[in-house]
Amino acid sequence: MRTLLNIIWFFFAGIWLFLSYVLAGIVACIFIITIPAGVACFRIAGYVLWPFGREVVPQPGAGAGSALMNVVWFIIAGIPLALSHVATAFGLAITIIGIPLAWANLKLIPVTCFPFGKMVIETH
Repeated sequence: MRTLLNIIWFFFAGIWLFLSYVLAGIVACIFIITIPAGVACFRIAGYVLWPFGREVVPQPGAGAGSALMNVVWFIIAGIPLALSHVATAFGLAITIIGIPLAWANLKLIPVTCFPFGKMVIETH
């Protein structure tokens, strides 16, 4: 079931969200100080491309640096990327089949807004 959901997700939401994260990551890597944000973009891009069967959990040992970067991230990239998730979720929720995908899209917003101090793991 995860594979089927991932395939549907890929074509209707994943590829567009993936491209938006990659673009944000490239822009973030232009400036040296925002390279950690670019790396976070690329990490999340892989997750939004194929999200079913994976989960975001707190990263042990994340400290004040992660909290500070989350504030900067939220202002610079978090809000626009979260809005892209809301727009995609709205488009998916129009159909019955898209409702679970829209719900999954909305569940991605917390990691989109505050990615530092989190890691993606495989679920069983």
